[in-house]
Amino acid sequence: MGVSPKRVQSVADPKSVTILGSTGSIGCNTVDLLERNSESYLVEALTANSNVELLAAQARKLSAKFAVVADPERFGALKDLLSGSGIEAAAGPEAVAEAADRPAEWVMASIVGAAGLAPTLRAVRRGATIGLANKECLVSAGDIFVNELRGNGASLVPVDSEHSAIFQVFDFDQSEKVRTVTLTASGGPFREWPLEDMADVTPAQTVAHPNWDMGAKISIDSATMMNKGLELIEAFHLFPIDEGQIDILVHPQSVVHSMVEYVDGSVLAQMGTPDMRTPIAYALAWPDRMEAPSPRLDLREVATLTFENPDQNRFPALRLAREALQKGGGAPTLLNAANEVAVDLFLREKIGFLDIMRIVEDTLDRVPVGSLNSLEDVIEADAEARRHAAMVC
Repeated sequence: MGVSPKRVQSVADPKSVTILGSTGSIGCNTVDLLERNSESYLVEALTANSNVELLAAQARKLSAKFAVVADPERFGALKDLLSGSGIEAAAGPEAVAEAADRPAEWVMASIVGAAGLAPTLRAVRRGATIGLANKECLVSAGDIFVNELRGNGASLVPVDSEHSAIFQVFDFDQSEKVRTVTLTASGGPFREWPLEDMADVTPAQTVAHPNWDMGAKISIDSATMMNKGLELIEAFHLFPIDEGQIDILVHPQSVVHSMVEYVDGSVLAQMGTPDMRTPIAYALAWPDRMEAPSPRLDLREVATLTFENPDQNRFPALRLAREALQKGGGAPTLLNAANEVAVDLFLREKIGFLDIMRIVEDTLDRVPVGSLNSLEDVIEADAEARRHAAMVC
């Protein structure tokens, strides 16, 4: 289907910004960039799940107007931490939705998991420009989300390093001239491990990503390569291409972030050091560019770039994600929900590493795949998948 970018004219006035999920990895990197460019941005609202100490510190540093903690039990603590600052404090899911509704021109959608879908849709429905770091908006509700973008005149700039890379070199005016889009993957920490040894890895080993500094859930998705499966589904919705045009290559150096091949044989790649502040800066300043503190790429120092096909036996997530995309309907929603449950069980040491994909596959095999016509359908499918996945273990 694809989401063609709606170019907006660059203006000199400060841009108003809201961060949904400001205390996570993406949110903290966004805050870092805003602090370094305070004259160019005004912060409307910040939200967090439960980390009120960091949220309050961020709100004070950025002179935010509104700070929200999703956990209602943390409201008193947030209010105390913001006392005397003039920053309005609120708590609960409705307050998170209110933050998304407030009149920021640009919204970073970085709430992890399916919880980010509803507030991000609120920002879409008022026509904001969305910096999308939440995979679930396109994985769990792809067609619905894209239709909302188009119907409300909202813009979307992807923040994932891979989709940002494609976005920067994809010719939307000549999309029919694109032959393939290649998502690159680091391969995670277990790329060369014997499969039998992976059964005994610990959560601590799994979150130790070799290249990127990411949160626990995303790091585990990288280790299973489910992150690349979810990105495959995202790319299908973000760009006007077919599922069969999307390829995945393992690139351990994480320098080439993704590539687009055209019918004339040209292959355009976006490269850079593995620092999320680069794609965040691109999304934040789009359609302009801004200075970012990311380390500069020195190809002489890197010296060698290697690529290889992913091991489908070691990483069944890639097969499951492609099958879910091919099935359509609620299948990607089931995939995502089951994966979230299984990752949480692994982090709590209730299951082993290889059980994550076993639970996801069992959920896809046993939970009926219905059609999705509304956000309520998405929520229902998500809940059914979670119930099943929780019982499989």
